[in-house]
Amino acid sequence: MISTEVRTAGGSYSVLIGSGLLESVGERIKEKMSPARCALISDTNVAPHFANVIQKSLHATGFEPTLISIQAGEHSKTLEQAGAICEKMLLTGLDRQSVVIGVGGGMIGDLSGFAAAIFERGVPHLQIPTTLLAMVDSSIGGKTGVNTIAGKNLLGTFHRPSLVIDDIDVLKTLPRRVLRQGFAEIIKHAVIADAKMFRELKNETASDALSLQTLVQRNVEIKSNIVAKDEFDRTGQRALLNFGHTIGHGIERAGNYETFLHGEAVSLGIIAACAISAKKAGLPAAELAAVGDLLQRFGLPTRLPVDFPHQKILDALKFDKKFEQGDIRFVVTPKIGSAYVSRDVTMDDIREAIEAL
Repeated sequence: MISTEVRTAGGSYSVLIGSGLLESVGERIKEKMSPARCALISDTNVAPHFANVIQKSLHATGFEPTLISIQAGEHSKTLEQAGAICEKMLLTGLDRQSVVIGVGGGMIGDLSGFAAAIFERGVPHLQIPTTLLAMVDSSIGGKTGVNTIAGKNLLGTFHRPSLVIDDIDVLKTLPRRVLRQGFAEIIKHAVIADAKMFRELKNETASDALSLQTLVQRNVEIKSNIVAKDEFDRTGQRALLNFGHTIGHGIERAGNYETFLHGEAVSLGIIAACAISAKKAGLPAAELAAVGDLLQRFGLPTRLPVDFPHQKILDALKFDKKFEQGDIRFVVTPKIGSAYVSRDVTMDDIREAIEAL
């Protein structure tokens, strides 16, 4: 097992990465806090696989877990669902001394973290990510939130986890499509911050647990290093992590969160962001092509369906949190391994990149 610390000005927490960790979840958590009542929040896809072993481990170490399983899918990430979770927590006797444990992908991590942040004005939140995407991205950094009719993650708060437990073995249960979407975030990290990892990914198979463990550790380090400089997204440093997400989130919403998984939409957003970067930041054509080749290598989309509603993508952009008072703040890369926030990108640039998809 590898233990990595995520350090910020406001505090730090450990990310444990290894195999066979679910059986010892109770012991790992007990090292951080005293046994208490806890809400185990999961979904209908994940709970049948992992809830029993986690509950057994928690019971064995003195915790009193209550399983709250919600319908799987992005449509469950709503303010109404967060309220329903909190109501159930209250009805089952949880209080300010209780703990919330999210077990699932990014949707569950965001939703359980939001519930933990608002329940009794805030209780500890622990994450047990069950997708590669959640391990390398959404479980790190303390952002929580729910979706609205207008767009994704527009309601939320910062509530850093007390502990993150990444059991690499759970990835074996994932459908291939769900596993590979995690590589969109990994490739994003490589493009904005790690040219060496980008080169290594060209030969990466990620077919064994040790390879995945090392890859997850490196990506946790990349994200945590960026978060440490700007935990609350105030200076623009953390905004670099949104590379590919401005258009990616628009694509998700335009597809009603059904056409594309998050990582697939981000993959398309990365292609568009690289096209804009070539025009506005001098990204070399060879590197633009290399990004597309790498995304395709991991089975990620680089083109939209012919009949996909482009205007709906553009309509969603006005709700993007990275736009300030109508001014566009767009993350571009001048070369693989670096990125910055540009104010020179126009809506025409974005429209042109979307049309090119």
